[in-house]
Amino acid sequence: MKGFKNFIMQGNVIDLAVGVVIGSAFTALIKAFVDHLIQPVINVAGGTNVTGLAYEIIDGKESTTVDVAAIISAIIAFLITAAVVYFIFVLPIAKARAFDRKRRGLPEADEDPVAEDVALLTEIRDLLRAQQISER
Repeated sequence: MKGFKNFIMQGNVIDLAVGVVIGSAFTALIKAFVDHLIQPVINVAGGTNVTGLAYEIIDGKESTTVDVAAIISAIIAFLITAAVVYFIFVLPIAKARAFDRKRRGLPEADEDPVAEDVALLTEIRDLLRAQQISER
């Protein structure tokens, strides 16, 4: 039980739970926005047809309905969600991590870290090169 308690109390699990709850609420918000604002605007493109951009492949058989407006709305909802997640969560966290790495004097995240022995050999090479130049 102690191991399970430690697992549950880790920051990652708590952060994940908070993320799921916020994600659910955010999904409901985006769905309402798309269903009640974007979808009606897209349906206008269908003209006076009550179904908007939905078409029945076989007339009178509702199970053959292709709702193009719903597909477009889903794409718009995805793009809105992706943009908000990127600009509200991903970008600020990446900037904060880069700032923290810079503050601690660590290499940029996209830089390949140099192994300690390689760095030492490079320093020795540079010192020997400088010594040869000064002896000339």
